[in-house]
Amino acid sequence: MLTLYTYWRSSTSYRVRIMLNWKGLPYRPEYVSLPRMDHRAAPFLGTNPQGLVPALQDGDFELAQSMAIFEYLEERHPSPALLPSDIQRRAYVRMLANIVACDIHPLNNVRILRHLEQRLGLDEAARNDWYATWIAAGLQAFEASLEHWGWDGDYCCGDEPGIADVCLVPQLYNARRFGCDLRPYPRLVAIAQRCESLLPFAAAHPSTQADAVA
Repeated sequence: MLTLYTYWRSSTSYRVRIMLNWKGLPYRPEYVSLPRMDHRAAPFLGTNPQGLVPALQDGDFELAQSMAIFEYLEERHPSPALLPSDIQRRAYVRMLANIVACDIHPLNNVRILRHLEQRLGLDEAARNDWYATWIAAGLQAFEASLEHWGWDGDYCCGDEPGIADVCLVPQLYNARRFGCDLRPYPRLVAIAQRCESLLPFAAAHPSTQADAVA
């Protein structure tokens, strides 16, 4: 059985939980507490030397980075797919996914926010302003891309969820946590709402995880 090293509020772990659920792959969750700094302790560093969740263990093979995990799962378990069959649309949904994975998340993850507070002395309001600035830039680009290509339907690319939707939903969860205004992104919000009604997405939601705390 697969083992997923995960933390309930980690949006990248959230992505991988959705992927595994979508493909119907059973897994054993191994909870890694970020507040307790479990990800920086020796046991976990033996699995992922980068010291970040998620990490996936498949037999004696270990892999980190959510997008690399996605590509691994997509190749190893191609059905049900999270990529379109058309080469151009596959590139398109990867582009959308990377708006989240490369442009939004790296600027707004926990270690960056902690650095802003602890090393640079930003108070909560200034930290949240940083967060809102970069999430707005990314979500504006995502929304505009949907409008520009016009390939969205019920989901980011047509009427089946894919990797772009898998990345979008956790990012909007984070945006709501930080009180970001999502009204400028009606396409994204509508797509996410449809995704959240699907069992693979709902079962991966942070609030349903065994390590979730108030």
